[in-house]
Amino acid sequence: MRANIDLADVPAVEARELHFVMDMLIRSGQGLALLRGLKEEEIRSLETRIWTDFEGSDVARLAVALRFRALLDVFASRRLKALFLDRGFRLLTSAALEAAQRPLNIRFGFNAQQLLLALNAETAPLNGVREDTPLAMAA
Repeated sequence: MRANIDLADVPAVEARELHFVMDMLIRSGQGLALLRGLKEEEIRSLETRIWTDFEGSDVARLAVALRFRALLDVFASRRLKALFLDRGFRLLTSAALEAAQRPLNIRFGFNAQQLLLALNAETAPLNGVREDTPLAMAA
């Protein structure tokens, strides 16, 4: 069966479906794939695993694979890598949420600046205090 999909407007997916791909990467020891990138053969291997392990329609599988590939491309930008280093793995949840729903044209990919602004706002520390900073107990 051939999956018909408009590459100028890739269908949205559920964030949990992109989390599935990220979980596969983490389990295989490639949790930093967004930071360091993946080689083409690694991407092809991942896409093969998506086709065999992901339970969903062919259109959903294709959309997940295309959206993850576009997410890898946009994370090649210096600013998104810096944001990932600053915010840590909590950025992955927000990245999956954004990449699942944002408009995606395969020719142009995600808008890197809009994605950066959205991820920065979603993962920003509250009132300038980092989440991992321990609060002193008042005596």
